[in-house]
Amino acid sequence: MPVRNTVKAPQVILITGATGAIGGALANYYAEPGVMLHLHGRNPAGLERVAQQCRAAGAEVMTYRNDLSETRSLQAWLEQLDNTSPLDLFIACAGMNINIGDDLSGEKPAEMEALLDLNVKVTLLMAGQVATLMRQRGAGQIALMSSLAAYHGLPVTPSYCASKAAVKAYGEALRGGLAPFGVGVTVIMPGYVASEMCYEMPGPKPFLLQPEQAAEIIARGLIRNKARITFPFPLNIGCWFLSVLPYAVSGRILALLDYHGK
Repeated sequence: MPVRNTVKAPQVILITGATGAIGGALANYYAEPGVMLHLHGRNPAGLERVAQQCRAAGAEVMTYRNDLSETRSLQAWLEQLDNTSPLDLFIACAGMNINIGDDLSGEKPAEMEALLDLNVKVTLLMAGQVATLMRQRGAGQIALMSSLAAYHGLPVTPSYCASKAAVKAYGEALRGGLAPFGVGVTVIMPGYVASEMCYEMPGPKPFLLQPEQAAEIIARGLIRNKARITFPFPLNIGCWFLSVLPYAVSGRILALLDYHGK
């Protein structure tokens, strides 16, 4: 059975990373009367601010700050949440970034572990469980936040790039497996979007977008059930070319663009 080209406008939405730039912008984009938003975030003040904005727009909002790395409690939470109000759309925005440091000393093991736990382990486990719930009822959509950095590893952020490549591969595989059951899966691959995490990352940030611009692009792609949502266009093409060029060429290009960590 082919994947459907479009999906219905979601009414019940779970967004992790709702206190981040893109997650918060997506929450506000979808907020309107008749919509139920389940928002998860680690920043209490930021989470409450986003929730208030969404309620002011007419949406019903529930907020959560539970530890997503606790596997058993994570599974129980998702089951309870979905049983109470079956999810139309799950957007996995929660994530973090680290880099090799200003002194080029390399990533710290504890930070690598935390990044891989959140960006990969939590994202994949949540997507897998939500996929099971949606498969059972033959409806729903999952959106996984990857990055254009998934195309080719950047020397300054190796673990982040690896984590986003893992999310990309998992999402693409999940899409094929869920297609016969009427469940859509989309991999979101943004370039640079203005945020604290973005500004903390070393290197230039070409074609920088505002979170509201990113949210609109993502929402338009999700309603069409696109396999990948990649933006902005010039950077997408450039990153894709890095993945197919010989490394001797792509590595030199990254060095010339100051992504070599020096």
